[in-house]
Amino acid sequence: MTDFETLLRDWLSHLAHERRLSPKTLEAYERDMRQFAAFLEGHLGQPASIAGVAALKPFDLRAFLGQRRRENAGNRTLMRQLASLRSFARFGERRGLLTAAAFVATRGPRLGKSLPRPLDAGAAKAMSRPDIRAGEAREDWVLARDAAVLALLYGCGLRISEALSLTRAQAPASAGDALTIVGKGARTRMTPVLPVIVAAIADYLGQCPWRLPPEGPLFVGVKGGPLSPRIIQLAVESLRGGLGLPASATPHALRHSFATHLLGRGGDLRAIQELLGHASLSTTQIYTRVESGRLMAAYDAAHPRAGR
Repeated sequence: MTDFETLLRDWLSHLAHERRLSPKTLEAYERDMRQFAAFLEGHLGQPASIAGVAALKPFDLRAFLGQRRRENAGNRTLMRQLASLRSFARFGERRGLLTAAAFVATRGPRLGKSLPRPLDAGAAKAMSRPDIRAGEAREDWVLARDAAVLALLYGCGLRISEALSLTRAQAPASAGDALTIVGKGARTRMTPVLPVIVAAIADYLGQCPWRLPPEGPLFVGVKGGPLSPRIIQLAVESLRGGLGLPASATPHALRHSFATHLLGRGGDLRAIQELLGHASLSTTQIYTRVESGRLMAAYDAAHPRAGR
């Protein structure tokens, strides 16, 4: 094992056990570093090593980003890869093995600030109705399951990974119950559960043909194993066609809709931040821009003096 490989493994262990990053984030960071190591072997003419990394200049790092660009990596991917490299370099610097100066000095691509694209309230509610897909060749319990998951995304503002990580023991039994959610960065939050969501989950549980042990997953696939996020994504793709919704109507758009609709009805921004599990209020504030845009669009469409 090379010294680069040893440092890489130590860094990934640090991210997993001390920083407590999610498995998917760790996969992405390791993939970034593997791609970087492959680039260095061609760029420097020898396998990646700590000495080789320590001698890199911003020019070398820009060459890596340029190669990834030619491989059709988008701006967000490039920014994440640069963040991976910086984190790795800082970790090595703390170990006294290299310096992070070249990595910090390298500028990444500019990111355009895209706003979340929520659904309107009617579409968001329709997506969590099992009867909306009644014509599909799916068992009734599967339709009830998908509807319950989508009801959680819109009614509680959950990420799809958060909804699918719930256990049977966490299923709300009555209105007024709250869910304890462990989100990004291992941040824990409480979110209240509306009666309509309790009813949707009860409908699914009443039809589910599988025995669900208390510590097992609440939502299962047709063979009784954990439900894949891809199944819910495919269900939403089907709903897009049936409801005439745009491609931006995804499971995550229901979380955006949750926040935007709360804000539009006078919800407190700090409370919405807590419900979403955002670490920073600035992350939540983007929904104020969405709501302002919707208000201005309504003004321009309806006010007699608009545009005149």
